Amino acid sequence: MSTLLTGATVVDVLSGTAAPADVLVVDGVITEVGAGLVGDETVDLSGHYLMPGLINMHNHFSLTLPGAEGDRISALDAFGLALYMADAATKTVRAGVTTVRCVAEKDGADFALRSAIQGGTIVGPRILTAGRALVCTGGHGHEGSDTLECDGADGFARGVREQIKRGADVIKVMISGGIAGEHEQIATPQLRREEMAAVIEVAHSWGRKVTAHAGPASVIAEAVELGLDCVEHGYQLTPEVAAAMAAAGTALVPTLVVTRAGSFFDTLGVPAWMQQRSLDAGPQHIASYRMAQDAGVEILLGSDMPPYWPFEGTSAIVRELEYMNEFGLDAASALAAATIGPARWLGIDDSTGSISTGKSADVVALTQNPLESIDALRTIDFVMAAGAIVRHDRG
Repeated sequence: MSTLLTGATVVDVLSGTAAPADVLVVDGVITEVGAGLVGDETVDLSGHYLMPGLINMHNHFSLTLPGAEGDRISALDAFGLALYMADAATKTVRAGVTTVRCVAEKDGADFALRSAIQGGTIVGPRILTAGRALVCTGGHGHEGSDTLECDGADGFARGVREQIKRGADVIKVMISGGIAGEHEQIATPQLRREEMAAVIEVAHSWGRKVTAHAGPASVIAEAVELGLDCVEHGYQLTPEVAAAMAAAGTALVPTLVVTRAGSFFDTLGVPAWMQQRSLDAGPQHIASYRMAQDAGVEILLGSDMPPYWPFEGTSAIVRELEYMNEFGLDAASALAAATIGPARWLGIDDSTGSISTGKSADVVALTQNPLESIDALRTIDFVMAAGAIVRHDRG
């Protein structure tokens, strides 16, 4: 069976342009983009703009933070956790996110969820996952089953191999403190040089990239020197470290909503010390983000918050993209950072990230032009993931 998406203006995230075109989808793959096409089924998207589905590079389906809601999720048994994550996956893809990079999930449930989505049992986005994030004893996020405590170069090397054994697509390591750690600060270094080196060396030897939760410039500089592929957050960059990241090809997933998420924290019952740390980090976070842009660092979209979460009049993933635009990226660059850029980093740009022949039909439709204003993503009302329509508000 073939499906024809007709009547829309197709956004080309590779060139930053848009033009009317029909899109023919056969067995979940885009087979033609052009005019005068015919399909077995037709979806009329007149008056819409069609663009690739969003890719969330900092995703947690099992996120728990300090507070009452986090305690509730932590208390779920294996069955409850599986159902909770499955629900989150469905909400995520319906929010327009067709691919996620999970960067710390509980108890290996992400691998089962990935298989269930691939098998069609559950509706959700394409998942690439790090499994459990690696931390030192007592390190950032050590409290949960979404991390694995390691010590010493051998311990961290073993931790990398354990995640790969389970099926990890990427490796995540916590190399500094962060906002959510009560007994640490953002600037607290947490791994020795030989430990970071072991993670990166072993992961690379197995063909996996490494991303790191990291705040302070000095820690990031050392990790970049050792070959780190991506920085999460980057709260406290300097121009020199940003330049080093750009030269090394180390990407940044800034997660700007993390330091301006007061209402989200209130909903979860997050304690005052964490809320204050988040707010206090905000100005420097934005300054660091701008340093990275000025240096030419590749910026990639990542929400950290559940991407579907209602936040400031839209979803968390759209609000993150709006912040990325507000603090420096133009609309075309922001769209690339949400689609083809992450696809390239993940090594899946041959199968997703743009509306192109031969790629998976991962697309969203919206009623306003996102090249004119990123706010247009608030009008998403149609989502297709791997050729399956998972949301059609008017259909």
